[in-house]
Amino acid sequence: MPVDTLKSVRSPDEDAAEKIVRHANMLSKQLQDLRERMYPPQAQKELRRFMTPEVAKLTAISESSLRTLSIEGKGPSPARLENNHRAYTLGQINELRSYFAERNPNDAVSYLPHRGDGEHLQILAVANFKGGSAKTTTSVHLAHFLALRGYRVLAIDLDPQASMSAMFGAQPEFDVDTNETVYATLRYDEHRKSIRDVIRPTYFAGLDLIPGNIEVMEFEYDTPRVLAMKEAKSGSVFFERLNEAIREVEDEYDVVILDTPPSLGYLTLASLYAATGLLVTVHPAMMDVASMNQFLLMMGDLVGVIKDAGATMDKDFMRYLMTRHDPNDQAQAQIVGLLRHLFIDDVLLPTAVESTAIEAAGLGKRTIYEVEPGEIQRSTLKRARESMDAVNEALLGLIETSWGRS
Repeated sequence: MPVDTLKSVRSPDEDAAEKIVRHANMLSKQLQDLRERMYPPQAQKELRRFMTPEVAKLTAISESSLRTLSIEGKGPSPARLENNHRAYTLGQINELRSYFAERNPNDAVSYLPHRGDGEHLQILAVANFKGGSAKTTTSVHLAHFLALRGYRVLAIDLDPQASMSAMFGAQPEFDVDTNETVYATLRYDEHRKSIRDVIRPTYFAGLDLIPGNIEVMEFEYDTPRVLAMKEAKSGSVFFERLNEAIREVEDEYDVVILDTPPSLGYLTLASLYAATGLLVTVHPAMMDVASMNQFLLMMGDLVGVIKDAGATMDKDFMRYLMTRHDPNDQAQAQIVGLLRHLFIDDVLLPTAVESTAIEAAGLGKRTIYEVEPGEIQRSTLKRARESMDAVNEALLGLIETSWGRS
């Protein structure tokens, strides 16, 4: 649909509020048209297949074992490409993990890394209220990384802008209906749902999503009203509601990733309370660091509210992650050095480098883990992948340490 056909006639006495509504309607129609051209009706995102060498890197299974298994007709049947190479879906890779774990019970965790008895659910909140800190990019890349390595992951989009949902192919304006966000399981009225009713599978096997849209803001409006009315019948304290909802499905996941809103409201407070680990994303620029300082001061006040209510805020870890980092930028290097001097080991050693590969993938609402070979210059993709892998390996190390594995 040409853009010109979307123009609406402006009334001579149109006020600002009417103009905003008119512009929103125009833009929504154009976005819907673009979406239908990019993703036709009924179309869904799909994850690429993985060649045998990559499967071996993602798992503890050697290439020779994979070839032998395929020749013997055991395990999942990979697709055969034109060059006769074997290609596996992520679902088939997880089948392979289960297959080898069953046959090697003494070494099962190296094949199938699901948490076991005594290993608690890890809930990781990714937070910052400064735009451009790559909070959502970090969250989605970590979710994809963990799923590719065989962990069971639940991603929860708490941001009303719903960028995480869009990355998973759930366009908030069109694919997420009323009462289908996390708000449905947090609300105080009779329309409250179980968290199971709002979890949806994604095209990444082992990775589920609770999408977001503007509806999640309703929790910010409802909570002060409930607090003012002191409605005992409303159930648990507001900051406990997210944690209680997650505990309903605790046995089904290894890691929950919370993409928090860019504000310090009731949703963020609930996220901080629920989290077992906290990751603060920071772009190493002076304005961003100054904003982070205000963020930490305000967050300290909010945590005080929880403590005053008699609750504890113990975390397995809290780390700062440098994002969109240019190692050759001297100003950035000074800021990174300053933060490492102040916070020492609380600053994650690997950094998420600024990369055209990540930007190019993001334009297509993908992570670098979804990019097909040949789509982006090999050396550029390799550097970006190595950077993101290093960050995510470090975070996985913190998670596994909390489980007592290392």
